[in-house]
Amino acid sequence: MKNFLFLLMLAPLALVANPPAEDLPTMDRIIKAISAGDAATLSGFFDETVELSILEEEDIYSKAEATAVVKKFFTGNAPSGYSQVHEGTSKGNDSRYSIGNLKAGGKTFRVYVYTKEAGGKVLIQELRFDAE
Repeated sequence: MKNFLFLLMLAPLALVANPPAEDLPTMDRIIKAISAGDAATLSGFFDETVELSILEEEDIYSKAEATAVVKKFFTGNAPSGYSQVHEGTSKGNDSRYSIGNLKAGGKTFRVYVYTKEAGGKVLIQELRFDAE
């Protein structure tokens, strides 16, 4: 009985330590999608057009096109780890950025994510994967 009560008391701590993805801040969910190589989830944060740069290829893509390009990148470079280097906000707090290192396909890529709040949603405006 004591063990049961002890486990019952610890259950809420497990939820706090590992919150569901939808409870994480938007940038954390974006980073989680990148580190998992989940183009489908990541595309849910894309604006209608996204400035996308992967290595030397840079262009402005529609949401659907950007999803396909990112999916192709992840297919050829399966992520194995991510570490965030820096994160910040604009003075007006309507845009955020994150810089990190993605280990994928035996290489390291510097990842830049720039988001802006529009209509109550945080949307990716720019996403870059540069060779490290």
